[in-house]
Amino acid sequence: MIRITRQTDYGIVLLAYLAGCPPERILTARDAARECRLPVPMVSKILKTLAREGILRSHRGVKGGYGLARNPREVTIGSVIGALEGPIGMTACSTRPGSCEQEPLCPVRINWQKISRAVRGTLERIPLSEMVGAPCPSVAGAPPPSDPSSGAARGPAGPRAVAGKP
Repeated sequence: MIRITRQTDYGIVLLAYLAGCPPERILTARDAARECRLPVPMVSKILKTLAREGILRSHRGVKGGYGLARNPREVTIGSVIGALEGPIGMTACSTRPGSCEQEPLCPVRINWQKISRAVRGTLERIPLSEMVGAPCPSVAGAPPPSDPSSGAARGPAGPRAVAGKP
């Protein structure tokens, strides 16, 4: 199965939530976790990474937090996945030529590279603005889940099946 990590899934959920908010909205990691019902430690790690990669802006001070660095139409899902997971490729040789000892003799390398370019190209054509759905459910006083391995991922529309599961 080919799938993105939970961290990347949650990162896209958080960015889609921010993209659906007014542009001046600044969220702390704790607020983002509460509003999207995600674990605070994971949210904090994701927000720091996205700020370091230039997708989010970090604001210091009492009213500090995170906000989008660019218009959601200018941020692609490919750039988000790249920021959180690294280069997008189906095989090692698709992203790091020379990284596989079988590469010089591999009969399928060219096709894997073609497939990787197609996947990357598709992800680069999907803007964050298209990922915005219903707002994250805010549950007054309800803490975010502490066990992210519960099996169901949470997103803008609440619980949903994990890829590959009904």
